[in-house]
Amino acid sequence: MKMATKSGNLLHCNSYYNFFTSLLGFRCYSNCSKFLAVDDDDPKLFLKFVRQQSKLGFTNVEIPLSHFQHMKSMRPLPSIIDFCMLLSAMSKIKPHPPFSTVISLYRQLLFLGLRPNIYSLNILANCYCRLNFVDLGFAVLANIIKLGFQPNIVTFTTLINGFIHSNQFEKAVPLLDKILKLGFQPDLVVYGSMFKGLCRSGDNAGALKLLINMESYGHFMPDVVIYNTIIDSLCKDQLLPQALHLFKEMKVKGISPNVVTYNTLIRGLLTLGQQKEAQQMLTEMLRNNITPDIQTYNMLIDMYCKDGKVGEAQDIFEYMTDRALGLLQEMHCDGLAPNVITYSTLIDALCKVNQLKLAHQFFKEMEAHGLKPDVITWNSLLDGMCKNGQIDEAITTMKQMESTGMVPNIITYSILMDGFCEANRLREAVDIFTSLPAKCLQPNVFSYNIFVKGYCKEGLLDEATKLVNEMEDNGCSPDECTYNTIIKGYLYGKDVSKALELVSTMRIKAFAADAHTASLFLSFITDHAVSDSDKALLRMYFEI
Repeated sequence: MKMATKSGNLLHCNSYYNFFTSLLGFRCYSNCSKFLAVDDDDPKLFLKFVRQQSKLGFTNVEIPLSHFQHMKSMRPLPSIIDFCMLLSAMSKIKPHPPFSTVISLYRQLLFLGLRPNIYSLNILANCYCRLNFVDLGFAVLANIIKLGFQPNIVTFTTLINGFIHSNQFEKAVPLLDKILKLGFQPDLVVYGSMFKGLCRSGDNAGALKLLINMESYGHFMPDVVIYNTIIDSLCKDQLLPQALHLFKEMKVKGISPNVVTYNTLIRGLLTLGQQKEAQQMLTEMLRNNITPDIQTYNMLIDMYCKDGKVGEAQDIFEYMTDRALGLLQEMHCDGLAPNVITYSTLIDALCKVNQLKLAHQFFKEMEAHGLKPDVITWNSLLDGMCKNGQIDEAITTMKQMESTGMVPNIITYSILMDGFCEANRLREAVDIFTSLPAKCLQPNVFSYNIFVKGYCKEGLLDEATKLVNEMEDNGCSPDECTYNTIIKGYLYGKDVSKALELVSTMRIKAFAADAHTASLFLSFITDHAVSDSDKALLRMYFEI
């Protein structure tokens, strides 16, 4: 009588075949696409094979299920330890461990009369917890005590991880405190899971408290991974001072920051607009001989390329772009391959500073490196071309975009519509706008605002007003920009009373006039061409 199991991936190569035949001495078919045959006249040899496979792990559930069924039929039955090794390996099959199946197999062992041990009960508790039945995990804990076993660190770690897995962090922390008081010493993996869970739930205070407790117990010192987890969470919540304090603290304690630490802090500084401080952090990173990775370069290119929000933004932006080009060259020299995000960021920046020729060069270089531009890359090029009056060239580029299989989105068409409106080609912009439903695209507020501005520019204020009303009917509410645009249109048309009427509507919607709109209103008070009645309205409105 022979037992046959599917060989799976494990024996689909000669190296594994030779390994098992030499190690275990059993007879295998040389054709690995067939079945693996083991002579069950020697149960010890078979169990040795199962233990070895369990240590190596399984890629699917079929092979261990077959092993389990054969082990059930053996007389005498294999020990609970042999079954536990198999069940433990099954619970680790990725990407979807068959926890329910393992629970079912465990119950079969009880029917067979095998007495559970602490190992098998911990496996059972783990399966329940991973299925989000932490209460059943605690029921297993009660059974462990009832059977006279002592719960161990694995038992409690399993329950803690169950709380973390089911997002019950408010229960995980007290349990950790209890087991520490009982004298158990959780390892760094447990602490790491706790910190990740607390930070993921936004409980930075809880994470910082746990960090203090961890150090006070003295079982383990937190490592760089734990510090990185907390620093990242603080930066994401824009709690930069606390993150920088923790950064200094880890260095004082002799824990060396790595590239992840610096990347996290640089990103946090950039998010808050602290470019100078981000540059200083980079300098410190390089001084400590920590090599930047692709994320570092991407962030720096983004930092140098993003538009400023101050008066001298243009000069700063051009300086940032020259630095970004240098960094891109450094990436190539360091053997780091720029990705789509890197190129897209750089192309967008070049387009914004009217360096279209250079942007096109990098676009071609990107393609030459086998990187496929995404819709963001194409939109950046189109926007740069339209803003430079290259409308016809932009249309040709969009056709090229479509020929590559890239589908234009609402932003693509909005860019073209804006370009047509700026070039006084309103009719062509309208044609694109009316074609959107056929393309299954819904205009957004940005698209509508383009046409409000276009109509106002042409003095077609009635059409602009009608379009604003259509926005409401189509479920796309006008925003602050919409009202500022049409108000300025009425002011340019010397219709002060209508403009003031719209300002009242803005205030009801909690919108505010921008600086340009407000200055236009004030300029009308001293404008001799404005009627006395309109000036009176303005004075009353501004309480002058």
